[in-house]
Order: sequence, then structure tokens, then C-alpha cells
Amino acid sequence: MDAFTRIFRLLHISFVLLKYGLDDLVLRLHLFRPLRFLMYLSPTRLRGLHRQPRGERIRHALEELGPIFVKFGQLLSTRGDIVPEDIIKELIQLTDKVPPFPGVIAEQIISKALNQPLSECFKSFEVIPLASASVAQVHAATLPDNREVVVKVLRPNIHKIIARDVSLLKTVANLAHRYWREARQFKPKEIIAEFEKTLEDELDLMREAANASQLRRNFLDSSLLYVPEIYWPLTKSNVLVMERIYGIPISNIELLKQHGFNLQQLAELGVEIFFTQVFRDCFFHADMHSGNIFVSYKNKDTPTLIAVDFGIMGTLGPKDQQYLAENFLAFFNRDYRRVAELHVESGWVPASTRIDEFESAIRMVCEPIFERPIKEISFAGMLLRLIQTAKRFQVNIQPQLVLLQKTLMGVEGLGRTLYPELDLWKTAKPFLENWMRERSSATAFFKKFRKECPYWLEKLPDLPNLVYRALQNAATTPPLQPVEPHIIVKTSKTNLYFGILLGMGMSALYLWAKGYF
Repeated sequence: MDAFTRIFRLLHISFVLLKYGLDDLVLRLHLFRPLRFLMYLSPTRLRGLHRQPRGERIRHALEELGPIFVKFGQLLSTRGDIVPEDIIKELIQLTDKVPPFPGVIAEQIISKALNQPLSECFKSFEVIPLASASVAQVHAATLPDNREVVVKVLRPNIHKIIARDVSLLKTVANLAHRYWREARQFKPKEIIAEFEKTLEDELDLMREAANASQLRRNFLDSSLLYVPEIYWPLTKSNVLVMERIYGIPISNIELLKQHGFNLQQLAELGVEIFFTQVFRDCFFHADMHSGNIFVSYKNKDTPTLIAVDFGIMGTLGPKDQQYLAENFLAFFNRDYRRVAELHVESGWVPASTRIDEFESAIRMVCEPIFERPIKEISFAGMLLRLIQTAKRFQVNIQPQLVLLQKTLMGVEGLGRTLYPELDLWKTAKPFLENWMRERSSATAFFKKFRKECPYWLEKLPDLPNLVYRALQNAATTPPLQPVEPHIIVKTSKTNLYFGILLGMGMSALYLWAKGYF
């Protein structure tokens, strides 16, 4: 992008921000300070539209600036640690819908990616797309064996378009960081870097296909969630082909009622699927909004949800998973001190944090919420306020936890839309309690032992030499302080006996595993 085009685009962005009364985002910059008098002549201000809530004005501005800015707003809606709650409530309403590009161009892109004519890949291909978004659009097709599929194809020149707008966002972030002191606490440059990485992931459809395959495998033997099958021979970095699904959009409440579905059951099912992904698989769909979830027409008594769009997925490590479960249970039981201790133990807050002060801050946020009726309690909203409260304790917000908070907010909002009386606590607490019991059960111990056993058996032949060298080093290394000779002899003999017994035990285990007895 040449300098003139960049300046023109920046001026356009500034005009849109001024139009929606976002004067502070423009006129605080040193570059525009000589023009601050214009804020009093802003059309928005003259018409009194600046009185609209700031979150609403920001949402409208992003929608006018285009799809890449809409996606940027969607990312900001996950950053409860830096974005105020009133703005987040508006940003989560942003929808990623843009006019489609011609289907003939889509055919050309697909044919080039697959290196063969479409007639050889598909028995039929619908030129008019089923759906269109900022990064890609989706077409219906039929394979030569009559299986129905959908074909997701990236927009032409999307890499250049994204590079252009991300470059502009970086320029704006650098200006804000340099000239607007108050903006530095929001870490604008770091946010743009995170946004750029998210877009790079979404532009690789092979990554999305791999995510879908993993999630499908996790729920292959479950009736809770259905994930469409990926057709790998026809999937490339810019083309994804997967099984076509038929279902009722979960946001279409009237149609769900007409087909006789129990809305409370569907709402609780969504919560159960979320916690199953997080605590059973450590791998979860991080974009579970109403446009990506459908209800299968089959099995009205035991319904199945269908998921699509796997560009954004979240993962948790075993340590984060354990601490997260304990945190949830501590919240359910109003054990705020345990919550504070867990944050320190997990490294989410500095070890120097005073537990009593952190406990008091958590109680201040949670207690007023717990006194309200269940239907008015938003668990996701509470987590959002906790994240904002914890900023002064230098909480180290992990990216996977931010994704988790965003996903929980979407799941809870979706559940409350279906069934306003949804009790997330009642649904989640038994699940977490059972999960914690299973983690500490004998069955879980032997399951983990069985999983780790091949690794230890592989290392077993090296154990005698390692034990011998360790004992030899212990016997020959002089003590730091004078010790009576008979104590040294006694310690060495104890270590030797222990090493012999350990070696015999491990050898017996090795022979048993090999089937000798």
C-alpha cells in the first residue's frame, strides 16, 4: 500500500470515528490536536447522537469500516481484562456477514486449488452460495457417489486485503501508543498482534479441517454433539469440503417449538457439551454462537446438537484444567479464599499477592450477585467482572482462559435465549463434582498408570545404571558439614538396599509386562 492510499484510508477511518461521536479516539492524538475544534462541529454531536451509549457507537463504526474491523471488534469482545463491560455487551452483537463474491470466481479458485476441473471432483456444484462471510463463503455440492457436501472457499485476494487493513490497524495502534497515554494500558500493539495471528489461523482451512476432525473424533461415540465429516482428498489450504448437515438453527425458537423440542433440555445440553469439551477433552469449540449451532431433526426426546465452523478452537493443559475446575467449584461454594489461593498457586497472580486482599476483592464482586434470583445471575458476566477487578492484582490472563471466558459467555447467552430460567450453576456443579471424583478415583489412577506404563518400560533397561551412578555419586560426594563416619556408612547402606529393592521391583514389573509370568 503506497503512502497516499494509507493516508487516505486513515482519514476515512478518522471520519467514521468522528461521525459516531468517538472524538476522543481521534482528536487526542497529537497529529489531530490542531483540529480539536472540529469535535464541536461533528454531525453526530450537532444532531445529539453522541448521547447514544459509547458501546453502541463503537459497534456502528466498526460495522461501517468493513468486515476486517468487525472481526477486530469480535476479538475485543473476548478481552474482558482490558475492555469495559458496556462496550463488550455491544461488541458481542457484531455479525460477520458481507455480500458474496461471484460463484464463477469461486469455481475457478476451487478448480485451481484441486488442480482439476470441477466436473471431475463434483457431480454438481451450486454457483449461488449458501452463506458468505468476510474471509470465506460456502457453496453446496454433490460428490460423484451422490454424497452431499458443502465447499468452503476463501475470498479472492483475501490475504492482500487483510494485510492492508492489519497494516492500518498497526499504524493506528502505534499512533495511539505514542500520543495517547491513557491508551497504553489497553496494550493496543499487543492486541493487533493477537488479531493478526487469529486471522492467519482462520486463513488456513487445513487447520480448520484438522480441528473439525479432532472434535468429531472426541464425540464419535456420543449423542450429545455431531460434527460433520471432512473429505480430506478435496481439502486444501484455501478450500474445505465437508459433509452437508441438515438441522434447525438453534436461534430459531419458533421452529424448534413447532417440531416439539424441549427448550430447557436444549439449553442444558449446550452447557453439558461445553463442560464436556473443556474438562473431558481439554479441546473446545471457541466460537459457539447461534450461527454455528444447529439442532438435528432426529431424536426429539434425546436431541443432538450439530456444530460447524471450526476456525477458532481452544485448548487447556492438565494444570489449567485442574485449577479451573477447582476455581469453579470454589465459586459455587462461595469459598473465596480458596479462589484467591488457587490463583496464586497456578501463577495467574504474583506470589507476593496478599491472599486476604485478593479474597476481599473477589467477595466484593461475587456476593451481590449470589443474592439475586438464579435466572438473573450471569456466570460469564461474573467472570468478566472478576477479570476486570483482578487487573489491579496484576493477574496474568492466559490466552486460553480468555477464549474460555468468551465461549462460556456465548454458551450462557445462547442457553438463556432458549430458556430464560436456565440455571447454569445447577447444570455445571454436578458435572464438575463428578469430574473431580473421577480424577481422584482408583480407576483414574490405574488408567493413568496404564497410559504411562509403556514409557516407563521403555526407560526400564537404563534404570540399574542410573541407580548405580546415583548411589556411587552419593557415596563419594563429601558432605557439606562434618558428619560422623558411622552415619555415612549407615546412610550409604540404606541407599544401597533401597536401590536394590527398587531395581528388583522394576525388573519384576518389566518381566510381568512382557508376559514371562
